[in-house]
Amino acid sequence: MDTEGTHDARNTRSDQVPRPAAPPDAPPRPSAPPHFAAPAAPPGRATGSGTSSRAGDAPQSPFMAWLSAPRVLSGPGIWAFEHKPRPKEEPRDIAVPQLIAGAVISFLCAWLIWSLLMNDYLGPYWKWPREVMLPDAWKTGNANIISSFVYMALVLGAIVIVFGRVGRWPTLFRRLLAPAANRVWDRLPAWLAPKDPASLPGGQLIARAAVTLLVVWLLWQLCTDKTTDSSLLMLQLEHLTPVSGQYASYFYYATSFSLIDLGLLLAVFGRFACLPELRRRYGSPSRRATSDARKTADTTARVLQVDRAEWAALRAAGAPGAADRLAHEARSGLMNDVDHARIRRAWQSVRAQPSRLQAFADSVQEHGAAACLHPSGARDLTTRTALHDLLTSQVRIGTAAEDPRNPYERRGTGCALEPDVLGTSLLAVGPPGSGKTTRLVRPLVETLCLQALAGRAAVVSLGTAGSAPAPDDAFDAVVRIGHRDTECDLDLYGGTTDPDEAAGMLAEALVGDVAATLPGGDVRRAATVLGQLLGPFQVAHGRFPGVAELRELLDGAHEAMAGLRATLEAAGEHGALRELDARERQAERPGDAGVLLADRVALLDRPAFAGFFDPTGRARQVSLRALDHPLRVRIDLPERGHTEAARILARLVLAQFTECAVARTDRSVFACLVLDDASHVITQEALRGLQRLRSANAGAVLTLRSLDDVPEPLRGALLGAVGCRMAFAGVTTWDGARFAEVWGKAWVETRDVTDRQIVSDEPFTKVMHSIRRLVTGKNVTAKAVTVRTVERERWSASDLANSVPAGHAVLSVTSVAGEHTPPVLVDLRS
Repeated sequence: MDTEGTHDARNTRSDQVPRPAAPPDAPPRPSAPPHFAAPAAPPGRATGSGTSSRAGDAPQSPFMAWLSAPRVLSGPGIWAFEHKPRPKEEPRDIAVPQLIAGAVISFLCAWLIWSLLMNDYLGPYWKWPREVMLPDAWKTGNANIISSFVYMALVLGAIVIVFGRVGRWPTLFRRLLAPAANRVWDRLPAWLAPKDPASLPGGQLIARAAVTLLVVWLLWQLCTDKTTDSSLLMLQLEHLTPVSGQYASYFYYATSFSLIDLGLLLAVFGRFACLPELRRRYGSPSRRATSDARKTADTTARVLQVDRAEWAALRAAGAPGAADRLAHEARSGLMNDVDHARIRRAWQSVRAQPSRLQAFADSVQEHGAAACLHPSGARDLTTRTALHDLLTSQVRIGTAAEDPRNPYERRGTGCALEPDVLGTSLLAVGPPGSGKTTRLVRPLVETLCLQALAGRAAVVSLGTAGSAPAPDDAFDAVVRIGHRDTECDLDLYGGTTDPDEAAGMLAEALVGDVAATLPGGDVRRAATVLGQLLGPFQVAHGRFPGVAELRELLDGAHEAMAGLRATLEAAGEHGALRELDARERQAERPGDAGVLLADRVALLDRPAFAGFFDPTGRARQVSLRALDHPLRVRIDLPERGHTEAARILARLVLAQFTECAVARTDRSVFACLVLDDASHVITQEALRGLQRLRSANAGAVLTLRSLDDVPEPLRGALLGAVGCRMAFAGVTTWDGARFAEVWGKAWVETRDVTDRQIVSDEPFTKVMHSIRRLVTGKNVTAKAVTVRTVERERWSASDLANSVPAGHAVLSVTSVAGEHTPPVLVDLRS
């Protein structure tokens, strides 16, 4: 059970997983989650101190802080780690002078109402509810006095609440007093004013609250000391109360001022006691859940419920020992995020097949967090350059810019990608140097490699050696085509044993870019030619031909054809002989596709590629038939002088990936192909394959310098076939026009302001207008505002070409379920 059953393979034949390129030694247990090589302390960092985590009596481990952080799922493409949803509509801020004027007027109105009530100018009607509800026994003596004061306090509170809301007193406090209080708080020492209450241990938090409440009680006793004339209460009674000899009035005012003083002391010192954090940490779970739900202002957002290393499901299944071992290693810092994701993935397979429970429990009790390892034995990557959250399978690529063209609810939020959106495939277009490789491809390959270590994904990275998105030790197999020192080779036929399937994939790679010029407008005739040769050769030799052998057969070399025919005749394979006879007859026709195929195969039959694509089994070949296993493969295409060969191989890998991903019987592992620079790779058949990936739990990431690298008839179809589109800074206007068309239009509200000159016939008004014109130098005008709702492009071609800053990109995503987001301007540097 150490490898969860599906992780047992150790090589790269058609149904097996490759070994790592450089087999590492068994790694030691990590003492903390991996260190990111990202910029210092960005928001949502998974290994941060966990400002929202629940602390215990001792400081939490970084892993527990990461696990306990809240995650709000607000939609596809939104970074869920510590996400704080914003309202859908932008609040209209009121000017400070207007706030002050409104607060003063409402206060005066409240004072006036209270004064009229207290002096009986409004009659006794406001006292009727008390007279009706109060029992007759309470209408005399002290009970009457106390109930009268309580009723007046309730009336006063209602007046304060009503006029406070009308005058926006809370808003005025937040705009003027709260910033000043925060600045003073930040200047105080940390031992007195903790800046991060969530990081305080439980004992220290309780002690701080007790000491603060004791100080408040002592100060309140000093303020309400009736034996001292200089106490705050006596000064209030002397200067703020009317002269009266009645004991009832004295009791009322003394009690009121005492309660007011206590409320002010609690308001001032409550922050020192960290009372909100104390209530959140030790309050009831139901109230904490209610508080978290209220914080999610977006009604579509939901808080991800996380088992905080308790492993309740494992305990309920009858394996408390394994649950205790995992809980201990999580709290002691011996588990990292990859371990947690990998064991969760293994537990999901156990729930699907309960017969594995005992083996799973034994493995966990024996190895702890190192149970169910990936075949490579790795538990993490050596370095990380991006922020990852394996609990939601997200990688953060940037932050939505504070731009008016972005929806208000998305401004300032983190932007992330995950398998749920990559399953619709992604197309990124931008000129060289715009950040496609460093800010998109590298984080994506990194997160897919991490998810492969967790047993949840398979990744194939295809590009040139100079733009490798991750180091060699991040992959199980590295194929360097054209480098003789490479340890791995690429299977030219995708691990299939069906000659027709192999012929289809190979024909797509060889002549897919010129299929429109072939007879019939597709590659079917080329596939037929290859099938007529691959089938008989497989029957004769038990394998498919190598590159040199295939070239000779396509050229119709007499010795090659005669030798193949003699072998088939000796074996009595008459069906294969009929295929070979048909090939020889078609080769004599003008316009035969075999000539073009031979020319294209000759590009691979070069001395630089000698020893590659060997089907004899002498070399360790990588086959994409293993996509149902969590493999990590990087293929480096040849450079400088082999451009056409590199394009053929890129089309070959794309064709093999789409065919093998769809043909998988076990689709629980997300398969992703990351193709850095898909120039001259997109064909009609490739587009059909991309559309089939969505239902096969697979996807592809394609980057282009320009849409000009795609045939003109396929550009619109390519943008329609992918669900995620990304336009980097510097795209051309004609490329921007394609994106603007596919992103469509939206209804927006426009305000047109016009100035109209005021002409008056009255003498006095004319004189006043003349004086005003002499003073200001302008005619007297009146503004007219027209508000209309019009339909406009979300992003115009001109905006995409000229208004996207450097280091930014416009991104729109669509999930496999069909949920989509509008295009958002993303700052890829934050």
